[in-house]
Amino acid sequence: MKVKTILVSQPEPKVENSPYFEIQHKLKVKVDFRPFIHVEGVSAKDVRAQKIDLNNFTAIILTSKNSIDHFFRVAEEMRYKVPETLKYFCQSEAIAFYLQKYVVYRKRKIYVGLKDFADLSPLIKKYKDEKFLLPSSDQLNDDVPTVLNNLKVAWTPGTFYRTVMSDLTDLKDVYYDVLAFFSPTGIKSLFKNFPDFKQNDTRIAVFGSTTQKEALEHGLRIDIMAPAPGTPSMTMALEKYITEANKGK
Repeated sequence: MKVKTILVSQPEPKVENSPYFEIQHKLKVKVDFRPFIHVEGVSAKDVRAQKIDLNNFTAIILTSKNSIDHFFRVAEEMRYKVPETLKYFCQSEAIAFYLQKYVVYRKRKIYVGLKDFADLSPLIKKYKDEKFLLPSSDQLNDDVPTVLNNLKVAWTPGTFYRTVMSDLTDLKDVYYDVLAFFSPTGIKSLFKNFPDFKQNDTRIAVFGSTTQKEALEHGLRIDIMAPAPGTPSMTMALEKYITEANKGK
């Protein structure tokens, strides 16, 4: 069956040269964007209830842009003056770059991993005597505590924001040929909003093994999977599938 419409369960990209827009123009398909989940900040009061005192930490581990935004938001709510001696361990270059929104880069002690959380291990190990805070969402990836516990460092997880399912009820009578998902919570949000969802001819695209697992547990048929050999990104996987499906159009 040919593909004419795609719903991507993420916010619309802010950059003009997004691969999604290229797919739209190149393959003549309609691509819509709608976040199935969103992030809500946890109040400073609720962070304190987790027995977290920001004064007790000498280093912060940052795994996403959200973790940066919500760490500094909570710090402001707590009237905590972030000391210049604080060390920042950023999971990737992009996260370290985003940190400049809040700190003067040259004045701070910033350590950057390559991409995966495990890549931070040698850097954290080098500073194993620091007291680390990990501000994160209520859904922490399993590999993070495993890596930190194996390093035997003093670290404290803190829930600074939550991943919440969005209200999608206005999409009740809207049909798309392809639905693209990027997290298990996105799949859960689909079924929370539409408990009677029937896949029928809708193609399901998933990114990552945890999303795949959640989709299968909900009885969905997975038609497009990324990353996969030759298609490391969702856009590449979509392009490959649509090109095949729309042959002889």
